[in-house]
Amino acid sequence: MTEDARDEVDRLVAAWRAERPDLDVEPLQVLSRVSRLAKHLDRARRAAFAEHDLEPWEFDVLTALRRAGKPYELSPGALLRATLVTSGTMTNRIDRLTQAGLVRRRPDPEDRRGVLVSLTDPGLGRVDAAFADLLRREHELLSGLCSDDQRTLSSLLRTLLAPFDSPH
Repeated sequence: MTEDARDEVDRLVAAWRAERPDLDVEPLQVLSRVSRLAKHLDRARRAAFAEHDLEPWEFDVLTALRRAGKPYELSPGALLRATLVTSGTMTNRIDRLTQAGLVRRRPDPEDRRGVLVSLTDPGLGRVDAAFADLLRREHELLSGLCSDDQRTLSSLLRTLLAPFDSPH
């Protein structure tokens, strides 16, 4: 490996090997890089959302509705499952998005006690623009890898994540 190809993780792994030769620090090679990459991704996401006057939580709710397909609506319970927040938090988020004109509530015709939350036209436009900007930034983050390497990395990360995402 050339000095140019070294990164901060190489330096910290070397330091730990010198200080604690009794420990196997090999997991740092992967997981410290994943952690550092996650920080860069978080910055890119926040920048993309801010450019469209959205907070990350707003983007999460709006994209859950957008992914639902036309008519871009879900029950609050479905939004809870999609965004992994508490009921009280979701109620607050829906209230704020409604006040901002990005979503609206309507009675659920299938359940007299229920409501449906749907994207408004401004909400649809904002989430579509923010998502396109996010993807542009994510492509930039991955630009150091060819398509085949990206697919390989995706497959390896899926193998690591699948046990955490299983329903058991």
